[in-house]
Amino acid sequence: MDIKSTKRHLSRGLEGRLSAGVTDTRDIAAKTARDLIVLTAMLLFVHGQATERIKEITERLARALGFQATLFPYWGELIIRIEGKTGSRYEVAFAEPADVDMGKVVATVTLVDKLCDGVIAVKAAQSALEAIERLPSVSALRSALLSAAGATSLGVIFGIVHPASLLLIAVSAGAVAWVWRWLEGICHDPFAQPFVAALLAGVVGAIVLHLQLSPAQRLIAVCPCMVLVPGAHFVNGAIDLARGRIALGASRIGYAGLITVMICTGLLVGLSFGGTALPVLMPSHPVPFGYGVIAAGVAVAAYSTFFAMPLRVLPIPILIGVLAHAARWLTISSIGASTETGALVACLLVGILVTSIADRLRLPFAAVASASAVPLIPGAFVFRMGGRLVDVVAIGEKASLSLLLETLQGGMSSILIVLLMICGLVLPKMFVESFYPSVKRSVINCARHH
Repeated sequence: MDIKSTKRHLSRGLEGRLSAGVTDTRDIAAKTARDLIVLTAMLLFVHGQATERIKEITERLARALGFQATLFPYWGELIIRIEGKTGSRYEVAFAEPADVDMGKVVATVTLVDKLCDGVIAVKAAQSALEAIERLPSVSALRSALLSAAGATSLGVIFGIVHPASLLLIAVSAGAVAWVWRWLEGICHDPFAQPFVAALLAGVVGAIVLHLQLSPAQRLIAVCPCMVLVPGAHFVNGAIDLARGRIALGASRIGYAGLITVMICTGLLVGLSFGGTALPVLMPSHPVPFGYGVIAAGVAVAAYSTFFAMPLRVLPIPILIGVLAHAARWLTISSIGASTETGALVACLLVGILVTSIADRLRLPFAAVASASAVPLIPGAFVFRMGGRLVDVVAIGEKASLSLLLETLQGGMSSILIVLLMICGLVLPKMFVESFYPSVKRSVINCARHH
């Protein structure tokens, strides 16, 4: 059951009370206020806001309406205990936090601010909330253009210098994004979309390899798939686990993991049509620092806008992403650190900056952090690990020791980079909010009266 179904359920409850003769104006107003609390929490929950922020915003809204609210979030349902002068009751909203839309989150938090400050009435707030729910998502054409720009930028970061290869990446990524958005309208299976989209990317890569159209054939298949990796869900899941919300955190991580598996599977199946697979090593040219920084900024801009980030704040994650890429480049090139250390240093910088800024901008931490860190995501390592595992299974007992060691090394490196990135993004936020609660409160108050 989605937001619309829950709204119908709440409306039927109110109609039932009216038909039974319950016409007390105060009772109707209380019911309207409770519905507003539930729908606000649902919008934030469904569209990617962090659970802790949903809890704080819901409690603040309830107090402004004369209630006390306690949130119990789970994957698939949101239970809210609402206590008032006449007692307490539980409201259950059925929803899955499977989407990320920063525009709707910003609009919802702004509406709550206005309601708490007395700028807007409850009835008008309910109409405004319904209008926020109807806000259109990023169009298929816009998604295709953004994905093309983001994937091409990732290709530059990986060292692709051949213009034809970059053009092929752009065309493939645009087609992949368009197919993804087209499938959203006809298929409600959340795992069919990434599989089919990655399958298309693999088929394009296989065609390019068969026709020898580019010297970087396999990266043409990989780069469009990297844009599909659900980084925001991994970050939100890690935060929930750190907060002790084991069930919700594990569900978020499991959901993101399954999407990644479907992307990897679709890519490998598509490549298999051309009789090829991803190699253990994909050679690339050294990227000049200036080109890499510009490409990182473009990739962050594309990924952020893909999440419907308001244009007025778009320069901020771009700047954070550029600084993160520069920190990673300097850590690896100047100090001689490993790729894993470079990713950790860059993500620590992202975590520190986004923790200080996200609440002030009323943006979901996970969405801003993952968008800023998108040039660092080790998608190519993950996909190559999947390809090596398929090779090991296909060869069976005849698999050489070197192949097994390469597969194990690649897999452990991929997992380590992902874990270090998540820790780098999440630890600064947990540290600030746990050991400096006064800073956290000041940030929230600043956002409230901004």
